[in-house]
Amino acid sequence: MVAIVDYGVGNLFSLRSSFLSVGAETVVTSDPAVLREADRIVLPGVGAFGDAAKKLRDSGLAEVVVEQVRKGKPLLGICLGMQLLFDKSFEYGEHEGLGLIKGEIRPIAEVISKDLKIPHIGWNALHFNGKKSPLFRYINEGDFVYFVHSFYGARCEESVIATAEYGAELTAAVAHENVFGCQFHPEKSGEIGMRILRAFCEKEA
Repeated sequence: MVAIVDYGVGNLFSLRSSFLSVGAETVVTSDPAVLREADRIVLPGVGAFGDAAKKLRDSGLAEVVVEQVRKGKPLLGICLGMQLLFDKSFEYGEHEGLGLIKGEIRPIAEVISKDLKIPHIGWNALHFNGKKSPLFRYINEGDFVYFVHSFYGARCEESVIATAEYGAELTAAVAHENVFGCQFHPEKSGEIGMRILRAFCEKEA
């Protein structure tokens, strides 16, 4: 069973529909007991890092997510959910993350041309940089996925499993042991996104 963490942030039911479409038993939940019983956990998120991190901690679910990761349970963070996996974020101040991925979240404005629009919205090709994660076993170098973001993962080179070019090579996905994160939205990325979700649901992910 895939448990999608409901802490008041994100388009949870669209995400649930996507997992159901790849044949995964899926539940949206804020119940720690359900998260502990699940085979896999998904951490979604849209909006501001500081607000989301506070909601996750105030709900008591941050502690449960970290606890389950340390027991070896696969975790997938999506968009802001990926960013929350990092040590900290510099989005409108400095905020502490979950510390599951080494690195920090910084404004893409620091590394892209002023001519480019922020947020970065649209379809971009994934680059694996010579190393293909099991998360991408069913897709190919150069396949396109859908992004909506103004901040990106930085100082996380050892965990990067894919990048995308938007005026600079930006972190598109990260992984460390049983923790995975996608800056893009698989649930909005058509067939390519569904293949990524299917790979996450398999034991080898």
